[in-house]
Amino acid sequence: MPSPPHDVVLITSEIFPFSKSGGLADVLGALPVALRQLGVRVAVITPLYGRLSTGKYPVHLVSEDCPVGFPWPETTFDVYAADYHGVAVYFIDRPEYFDRRGYYCTSKGDYFDNGERFIFFCRAALSIIRNMNLGARIVHAHDWHAALTMAYIHFARTVDPFWRNVHTVFTIHNLAYQGRFSYRLFAMSGLPLEAWHMDGVEFYSSFNYMKAGIAYADRITTVSPSYAEEILTHEFGCGMEGLLQRRRAVVRGILNGMDGEVWNPARDPFLPCCYDAADLNGKMQCKAYMLERVGLSAYFLDRPVLGFVGRLRGQKGIDMVLDALPMLMALDVGLVVLGEGNPSHEARLFQAVEDYPGQVAAVVGYTEEMAHVIQAGTDIFLMPSRYEPCGLTQMYSLRYGTIPVATAVGGLRDTIVPYPLEDATGFMFAPATADRLVETVREAVQVWYDRDTWGEMQRRAMGSDFSWERSARQYVALYQELCPDLECTSVAKKVSPKGDPNGY
Repeated sequence: MPSPPHDVVLITSEIFPFSKSGGLADVLGALPVALRQLGVRVAVITPLYGRLSTGKYPVHLVSEDCPVGFPWPETTFDVYAADYHGVAVYFIDRPEYFDRRGYYCTSKGDYFDNGERFIFFCRAALSIIRNMNLGARIVHAHDWHAALTMAYIHFARTVDPFWRNVHTVFTIHNLAYQGRFSYRLFAMSGLPLEAWHMDGVEFYSSFNYMKAGIAYADRITTVSPSYAEEILTHEFGCGMEGLLQRRRAVVRGILNGMDGEVWNPARDPFLPCCYDAADLNGKMQCKAYMLERVGLSAYFLDRPVLGFVGRLRGQKGIDMVLDALPMLMALDVGLVVLGEGNPSHEARLFQAVEDYPGQVAAVVGYTEEMAHVIQAGTDIFLMPSRYEPCGLTQMYSLRYGTIPVATAVGGLRDTIVPYPLEDATGFMFAPATADRLVETVREAVQVWYDRDTWGEMQRRAMGSDFSWERSARQYVALYQELCPDLECTSVAKKVSPKGDPNGY
């Protein structure tokens, strides 16, 4: 188990492989490992959920009865830890808050006490940093669940010398989810009254956790350069555009990387046959396996099969796919969908399976295995997101030679080279409408039948570089702006991300 000091401490509500509800977990499962490989002394703090998956990384108790402090002076928590590829991961254990079936919600909606749960989490995370002497020089919080730490540290600097030289970074993974709660929770949060104003945590008389991160962090990052630009606009700013424009000098866009060990068709344990860009024959075997697994007709071995993996919500455009279904089916393609979310979308999906037996398949829920099987077994990957801060599934599809059809927004613009450019790796469309989706899928299907052109596009897609090392180097550069003497044994001092096509 790596021991302190940990110069950089990341705070997150989930981290793969221990906990996962979406892309946030994948990012936090990869970024700290990439930072460590560059020589950064890094640790992660996260909740100890009831659904925690430990696998081959055993978790053990390291501290009991740690005080969380105001506003619960008598409340304590235990700390567990694991060694994850040389990164110390600390888990906050308080069963009444975290020992639940879901991380944030049930099928009926959000937990009623989420506001209190994540005040507790933020205060407990800072308690670990202070009372266990982690030696943090930079605290890097992720999304609204951890955002209050930015405000706590900002105000603590004026009264507690411990925090005076601790710098902060806040990453926005999805601005649409902000953590908005009542003033009652602000009153019990321990933040000073001066934080309650329009440039602080107040947002139309509600207590906005995401806004706390934006208002008080020393640096703000988003998960792609395009999204960093988009959130400054009314269309994508989700009400935060005014504050973000005022703080734009400290806003940076750093494209997420992809875990090339987990997502690698050349040695994927979930696949019946592995393949790579030099030999794509195995992909056809993966397709046959997938068709049988999900119940699609073997007829589609010789026809294009579309795949969709993601939350069944409006952001991801699943309603667009369902609206376009009759027109898509007329193209003589198959479709398989993996995901869960809005019950009305799930019901429409089940109806589609009945309406188009053998041509449409649905797996409601999420498993890592099926995500890999579908990425490898489909030909065209649908990602008609209305907005997409970065997106990881399109990176996975590119790596697996499954050509994406995606909207021209956010990180999708930063990762896909659109057809008919000479170095195309996918297809893109705008605006985000069912008609434009169908038009673009039709174009992709036409190219699919040109096997030589399609094969060349697959090989280019599989060669795309989305390594976490490149992203981690840009984070190191950002950290070194705040701490010029930050030790980083594998990176030259003061590396500048400016000038990198995926920098800022």
